[in-house]
This record gives sequence, structure tokens and C-alpha cells, in this order.
Amino acid sequence: MHKTTRHAFEIQFFESILRKNPKDSDVIEILGGLYTKEGRIDEGLRMDRRLVRLKPDNATAHYNLACSLALKKRRAEAMRALERAVALGYKDVDWMLQDPDLDALKKHPAFRALAAKLVPEH
Repeated sequence: MHKTTRHAFEIQFFESILRKNPKDSDVIEILGGLYTKEGRIDEGLRMDRRLVRLKPDNATAHYNLACSLALKKRRAEAMRALERAVALGYKDVDWMLQDPDLDALKKHPAFRALAAKLVPEH
């Protein structure tokens, strides 16, 4: 059992919903975010992988997976997930560049090249 945390009530609430409806992608996405905010990165990663399996063409699901993988320092997998997110239509380069979850990737040339492709030309 996890200690009581800032998001304990919400986590318990959404876990109970998920037990009743294990394919509720909205709940899976919410739980992934809550787990990550609480530092429960492994559980967040599990939710992100589950969401990608349920919604393989969802750019945000792949972006969230990239974030969880980056937090686990699994850079190559994180870059693949991020590239997939962009290929599926993820375009928020401003957030991508400031998102602390992606800090493990930001110094890598592949990340910079991907971000550069998203910057609108003036």
C-alpha cells in the first residue's frame, strides 16, 4: 500500500473506476498522469503502455509514453515513442522543449533535430 499523498484520493477513485472498466482509456490516461506526478514512474509507465495498446494512433498517448520512458532514462525507447507521437500529429514543440519529463532527451541530437522539424518557419 502506498502512503497517503497529495493525489491519493484521486488515485483511489480512478483505480476503482478502472477495476470496473479496464479499457477506459480516459481513466488510464488520468491515472498515468497522477502516478507520474506522485513519482510512481513505473506505474505511470505501465498506464502509458496500456494506453498506447488501446489507442495506437493517438499522438498524445505516444507523447506520454515518451515522457515516462525518458523519466526512466530509457532514451532510445523514449525517442522512438516521441518520433511516433510527432508522426501521428503531435505538434506542441513549445511544450516539448520545456517539459521537464523529457530532460533526459534534450541534449541528444535526435531530440534537437525532431524539435527543429516542428518549429514553424517565419
